[in-house]
Amino acid sequence: CFPAGCSAAASFDPDLARREGAAIGREARAFGVGVVLGPAVNIKRSPLCGRNFEYYSEDPVLAGELAAGYINGVQSQGVGTSIKHFAANSQEYRRMSASSDMTERTLREIYLPAFETAVKKSQPWTVMCSYNKINGVWSHYNYDLRTTILRGEWGYGGSVMTDWWERPSADPDFENVWDSAYRVRSQVDVLMPGAVDREGSPDPSVLESYHKGGLTLAELQRGAKNVLGNIIKRHYLRSISGEVQP
Repeated sequence: CFPAGCSAAASFDPDLARREGAAIGREARAFGVGVVLGPAVNIKRSPLCGRNFEYYSEDPVLAGELAAGYINGVQSQGVGTSIKHFAANSQEYRRMSASSDMTERTLREIYLPAFETAVKKSQPWTVMCSYNKINGVWSHYNYDLRTTILRGEWGYGGSVMTDWWERPSADPDFENVWDSAYRVRSQVDVLMPGAVDREGSPDPSVLESYHKGGLTLAELQRGAKNVLGNIIKRHYLRSISGEVQP
């Protein structure tokens, strides 16, 4: 019953987005929802993108400012957000196989600034990956995006999740690292919704990679720390609000 992202952005009003976010946060908290799967801030580069109603704008400055307001509103209620789809999702058709190919300058000047603004101004609890490849590497395996840029350059401290499921792939640079082990190495901490495919098949790659000397114990602990940080944060915020006992 709330306006879609495209309508909210037409206001050019980050404070209105914050108030909308606070209202959604109150509803989420009342229903026991810990994380709202939004906002969505990809750039509207094509009218064929099936999520254009959900994305704010074709302008990265406007999208980033509105997203920061929205995130601050939701999280003021002790509920997390999951900014998405990180990054460069520009089409709906075959979005799980398409590759968004571009120069680093294009990526940094057009596709990433909205995420950067939102991360630096509001620190969303989680970040959700996109399905597509970026220059030939699936987003949920992209170390440069997750670790070098998101965490290293922007100072992000939360956890990162896949969109629903992931694509099987081996790490071309490290032996004995594939699928979820490849994802953990890039610092994508959570595979949603908990299985590797729609049939609910488990993914043994993390433990198998660890035992074969691919994934390290430190990388496993790093991912666990990122996830536990959000769980502890939510429990703490609920405890000080009187919803649960500390």
